[in-house]
Amino acid sequence: MSLQNKIENKLSEALKSKDKTTYSTLRLVVAAIKDVIIAKKIKDKNNLSDADLINLLKKMVKQRNDSCDAYKKAGREELLKAEKEEIQVISGFLPKQLGEAETKKICEETIKSTGAKSLKEMGKVIGELKKSSHAESLDFSKVSFIIKGIFRSSSSFSARS
Repeated sequence: MSLQNKIENKLSEALKSKDKTTYSTLRLVVAAIKDVIIAKKIKDKNNLSDADLINLLKKMVKQRNDSCDAYKKAGREELLKAEKEEIQVISGFLPKQLGEAETKKICEETIKSTGAKSLKEMGKVIGELKKSSHAESLDFSKVSFIIKGIFRSSSSFSARS
């Protein structure tokens, strides 16, 4: 069963169980899927690839995280709570994200394999990470901080910078 079908099935379940948060969030997801299908001119309406769908879901989570930051600064607790609930619903369809230690290990291996010697070559490292088999399970919002930390803390890298 494709990820798109899973989302649509969960939407039906949420409607039947009267789970308003899940239902409203998944309605937004389905609308975003339809927007992508229209934008990419996909003829088969039920055939958005799982990779495209995962990218869409990650984008939606990022948007909600940005909103959470704004609501936190503004002291809007009720809106913050609603955004966090939406993040939980959407994240349920994403692949499990690797922890910080695992991400750091993968970043270190990629730095060594690419031969990157300074922070100036961070783009090359991130490019390789995006091509790797771990791309779906890496949180790229944290990857750049981890790579910067590796270059700054590692004497073998910082001596060459």
